[in-house]
Amino acid sequence: MPYIVIEEDRCKGCGLCTIACPKKLVSLSETPNALGYTVAVFSSQEHCTGCTLCAEMCPDVAITVFKEEN
Repeated sequence: MPYIVIEEDRCKGCGLCTIACPKKLVSLSETPNALGYTVAVFSSQEHCTGCTLCAEMCPDVAITVFKEEN
């Protein structure tokens, strides 16, 4: 099952990943991180297809997509 990891210390909350995700599984948090940015959060591993669009759109290279092989 694919899943993504978002490095909060690299994310600046631009929101491009939220637009790129076709399943709308990435959103911006309601609370800021230590640097004051509302960072991206991943909401539902069960529905992630592993398309990597969120990672491709991230200008800060803060998202990594993992795909487990069966």
